[in-house]
Amino acid sequence: MNSFNHYAYGAIGDWMYRVVAGIEVDREAPGYKHILIQPQPGGSLTRARASHLTQYGKVTSSWQLKDGRIELAIEIPANTRATIRLPNATTAQVTESDKALVAGDGITSVTRDGNSVVVELGSGHYDFGYSWNPQP
Repeated sequence: MNSFNHYAYGAIGDWMYRVVAGIEVDREAPGYKHILIQPQPGGSLTRARASHLTQYGKVTSSWQLKDGRIELAIEIPANTRATIRLPNATTAQVTESDKALVAGDGITSVTRDGNSVVVELGSGHYDFGYSWNPQP
């Protein structure tokens, strides 16, 4: 085989974007008008960073585990909105830019869903952080 253009390589790349970095398109709003960011840290990975250039601009998801915390940096392009799912988190412990997580400054809502905090937000750059205690 002389080509690296094979489905197996594409499947790995897809997994890294969708699962590890958590960048997904919303099937209800195709074309990245609404973006889902829902990283799934696990295994021996301690950090990941991925970006995708959409027709609206660049979407970026970057996370790292450090000193018992997870830090997640998100970039959402102009004229879009996003849903961020923060795994293994509680609303009280999550901060955005080192401030308590509340609606305002681009964040339109904060809810809890199972063991995740779900944040709805508009375009911009966001830095989330919280204590990382992965569930077994």
